[in-house]
Amino acid sequence: MIFQTIARTIDPRDGQTSVGRISENIRDLSRQQSDTQHVVIVDDDELNLLMAEDILSGQNIEVTCLSSGNELLEYVGSNTPDLILLDICMPVMDGFETLKELKKIMADSEEIPVIFLSAAEEDESETRGLRLGAVDFIKKPFEPDVLLLRVRRTIELARLQKDLASEIDRKSRENEALSLHVVQTLAEAIDAKDTYTNGHSTRVAQYSREIARRYGYSKKAQEDIYMMGLLHDVGKIGVPDEIINKPARLTDEEFELIKAHPVIGCNILQKIEEMPKLQTGAHWHHERYDGKGYPDGLAGEDIPEEARIIAVADAYDAMTSRRSYRDILPQEVVKGEIEKGRGLQFDPTFADIMLEIIADDITYGLKES
Repeated sequence: MIFQTIARTIDPRDGQTSVGRISENIRDLSRQQSDTQHVVIVDDDELNLLMAEDILSGQNIEVTCLSSGNELLEYVGSNTPDLILLDICMPVMDGFETLKELKKIMADSEEIPVIFLSAAEEDESETRGLRLGAVDFIKKPFEPDVLLLRVRRTIELARLQKDLASEIDRKSRENEALSLHVVQTLAEAIDAKDTYTNGHSTRVAQYSREIARRYGYSKKAQEDIYMMGLLHDVGKIGVPDEIINKPARLTDEEFELIKAHPVIGCNILQKIEEMPKLQTGAHWHHERYDGKGYPDGLAGEDIPEEARIIAVADAYDAMTSRRSYRDILPQEVVKGEIEKGRGLQFDPTFADIMLEIIADDITYGLKES
């Protein structure tokens, strides 16, 4: 957990730490933090609650006092405080059990830092609390300045953690957008080699993503297969244009050159270490479910799942695109070809999903989009 690594900044047992120095640190933090912070204090002892509330209130801190772990769990269901001060020794549910339950209901992105409070002298409780994910441990009775400083320091560190995570996420999204732009540009360059398949890679990527969505892929997995679909024909860079655009039937030698493009594509994409699965679609989208495809003659589930999806998406777009030797095939004809290839050329599951898409897209709306 991200807060487990936050070190304690002030130890009240350190005799060299003067009250004056602590007070100055508090004033420094007060200048840094102008926004009101929300702290929840959980303790079954009303006197301890009143003492802690008195120390923190009036310091730009809004305090909520609760008397049990169950009250806290109910409270965080609809509130997100900046910090929780949690007593360990409470009846029914002690602080340790409360923290365990709290972590079950809080996502990592919503994690609230917890400081344990305890009058116990043994170090075992402190060690156990930190191992459970508490960020600090404060002994009772409280030293007012120390309590306030630790609260402010913990909130500030938590805020910095969130700011850092947000910046990393922003940079990651920027890099993903840049990567997608580069991939789309490369896909357009590939499609430009074939005068009859302009936009083919983008359409295959779209169909593949739609099949994956209907099959239940996560958003991330859908975007991954979209990228694979965009680059499934990248190996055609290594095939002469005159062969790709030849209007007549290919010779055996020319067809062997065409059949080399999956391996060429794999060799290109496997060098991209940041996206190790990117080469999957390029390498195996011409494999057949019955094992009669190329380049490796894989069959059934030995063919990577993403490649099985891209294979049916690729075939669909090929049949619904104009060629030098034929026009676009009607949807009913395309449907019949996919039904015929079900279990032979195509994985039956993904063929069925493609047939569903055809039924929903009888006017080629998805293709035109």
